[in-house]
Amino acid sequence: MELWQQMLRDSVHSVDQLVEKFHIDRATAEQIDQFFQARINPYYMSLIKYPGDPIWKQCVPDRVELEDFDAFEDPLNEDAMSPVPNITHRYPDRVLFLVTSQCGMYCRFCTRKRKVGNSDKISMKGLESAFNYIESHAEIRDVILSGGDPLMLTDYMLEKILIRLRQIPHVEIIRIGTKMPCVLPQRITPKLCSMIKKYHPIYINTHFNHPWEITSESSRACQMLADAGCPVGCQTVLMKGVNDDPDTIKELMQKLLKMRVKPYYLYMADETKGANHFRTSIRTGIEIMDKLRGHTSGLAIPYFVIDAPGGGGKIPILPEYVLHHDDEKIILRNYKNQVYVYKEAVDKNNPKEKPAEKKPVKEKISISVPANARNGNGRNGNGKNGKHPEEIRKISAEEITEMTIIEN
Repeated sequence: MELWQQMLRDSVHSVDQLVEKFHIDRATAEQIDQFFQARINPYYMSLIKYPGDPIWKQCVPDRVELEDFDAFEDPLNEDAMSPVPNITHRYPDRVLFLVTSQCGMYCRFCTRKRKVGNSDKISMKGLESAFNYIESHAEIRDVILSGGDPLMLTDYMLEKILIRLRQIPHVEIIRIGTKMPCVLPQRITPKLCSMIKKYHPIYINTHFNHPWEITSESSRACQMLADAGCPVGCQTVLMKGVNDDPDTIKELMQKLLKMRVKPYYLYMADETKGANHFRTSIRTGIEIMDKLRGHTSGLAIPYFVIDAPGGGGKIPILPEYVLHHDDEKIILRNYKNQVYVYKEAVDKNNPKEKPAEKKPVKEKISISVPANARNGNGRNGNGKNGKHPEEIRKISAEEITEMTIIEN
């Protein structure tokens, strides 16, 4: 038995253990166990610093889960988009392939509570029909292994799946969605990495939500995967009381880069039954993104997305950088709230690019500018750059045309 398997056996998972370790009321623990079981392995439990901290919230069951049912069991409509067991086919050229129901730690915010932990819902018996579906759909070039966590499988079972997928000519990319580098990094072994190397290109989508999850063990695991030739990306969920402030997210993203993990997505939390209490406002996410752009490396900035309820897919959300756009120009603000004008390039000989008839611009744009800022150079009255008292002005797009920058 490998170390990671022993640690799984030593996990907190029973009602008795929840009562003893976390002083949860027994009746509550029993109700929660019926709704969505717990599994907290010794490694992840060791990251808890105090009751109710960001690690605790992610793994320890809470009574609020039983009062938080005003949401969907299947918020992303995965089951309706499942043509055969274990497959979700939402996007044209890729599929989600569920290969196990088990996880190294059961996240309390899980969007797949209806299936995770239940081998009847994600069964190994469904693999053959899933392989047949992928083989018969030549448009599928990208397969994402998920579950549960694919790295809960033994190396032998995982390799059997990879071999079968690599026998399908039109499958170009294989992705493994795993939280093991974060919640049980001991699972990432030299043997596993050597096996994965044989089936490239393989990409790893992992999942960190808080800087405390980045330890010497998790860093070693991610770098082993990177050394094995796997590009590693991170999908983070924005959650109330866990990471819903700019400093925490910036620290997390910077630490991810240090261990060669590219921040990929920052998700709004899904509208999931029993997990709605984790949701923040959309404005919170936008403000966090606004305080990342320009204040840290572009490498550290993920896509901020909403995975649209009902299966609409991932939709990116951006702060409002475009203040105005017409046929002649686009007016933009940068991370310092400085305003710039970029003129459209138009090929007059190309009918498709001829600008439409110019229309009067009626709206005015509210921007914060120095009280004594001067059009054209963004300098103060004596021609020197400097700090200025600010005022809010309404400026028309016509006026901004003549300005190169307005400093804040």
